[in-house]
Amino acid sequence: MTRTRFFVEFGASMTSYVVILIASVFLLGSGTVTGPWATIVSLIPMLPALFVVIVVMRQLRASDELQQRIQLEALSLAFAGTALITFSYGFLENVGYPKLSMFYVWPLMASLWIIGCLLSSRRFR
Repeated sequence: MTRTRFFVEFGASMTSYVVILIASVFLLGSGTVTGPWATIVSLIPMLPALFVVIVVMRQLRASDELQQRIQLEALSLAFAGTALITFSYGFLENVGYPKLSMFYVWPLMASLWIIGCLLSSRRFR
C-alpha cells in the first residue's frame, strides 16, 4: 500500500469516525434516542473505528521487515506499559484514588506506542 493511499484511507476513516461520534453524542445528549436504540447509537462510531484498524493492519502487513520489527517493539512497549500503569492505578483506586474512565486507556496506549516507535526507530538507525 502506498503512503498516499494509506493517508487517504486513514484520513477518511478517522473523519468518518469523528463525524459519526459527534452525531452520536448529540443524539444521545438530546434525549432523541432512548431504550435499546441508545445502545446501538452509542456503539455506531465503532464501525469507522474498525476501518481504521483494517487500514493500519494493511499498512503494517505491507511494510518491510525492519518497519514491522519497529512496530512490534513499539506495540510491545505500549501493551506492557499500559497493563502496568492501569493495573497499578487500579490498585491505587482501592485506597481512595478517584476512579478513572476506560476512555483514558487508549490515549495512554497510543502515547506509549509513539514513545516505543521513537525509541525503537532510534535503535535501528
